[in-house]
Amino acid sequence: MATNPAAKPAANEKTREAPPAAETELATFGAGCFWCVEAVFQQLEGVVAVESGYAGGTVENPTYRQVCSGATGHAEVCQIRYDPAKISYDKLLEVFWQTHDPTTLNRQGADVGTQYRSVVFYHDDQQRAQAEKRKRELDAAGIWDAPMVTEISPLLKFYKAEDYHQNYFRTNPQERYCQVVIRPKVEKFRKVFQDALQKE
Repeated sequence: MATNPAAKPAANEKTREAPPAAETELATFGAGCFWCVEAVFQQLEGVVAVESGYAGGTVENPTYRQVCSGATGHAEVCQIRYDPAKISYDKLLEVFWQTHDPTTLNRQGADVGTQYRSVVFYHDDQQRAQAEKRKRELDAAGIWDAPMVTEISPLLKFYKAEDYHQNYFRTNPQERYCQVVIRPKVEKFRKVFQDALQKE
């Protein structure tokens, strides 16, 4: 009885397998309002996903209202999943420090409070060492008129923010805060980091 050659691959034919998923890593930064931070990092080549959330506080599963009160100790942060084959942690640090003011304690523009502090939450000792080294270099270079106050702390827990905070700038581009605060920041970032942007 003849067999159907399409029924199974020949012995020397390799079966097709899905390509392995790219290995990704995480970085977590606080640089004022997480809507602004998210809008910037979403545009970088090599960034796979960005989630807005809270870190560095003492309350489990905090709400936005609780964090805004300043009583929980959390900072508004963005957790960035990236492909290290396409973008380095050092490059993420560069973008982080060049897109906010790391010399103002618990403040970014009109946003005031510990929840808006400048902070790097590191995921391992290598990230800690890189962040501390880069901070020392930037301070020594005197790029800003005042000393940097960026906190560098271990990430103990990250809490994802409420759904309406995710992808905020892309979802609400016509809102006043997006127009007045986020859009100018994004436009300035895009001019400075043209070579690092995602290909459109």
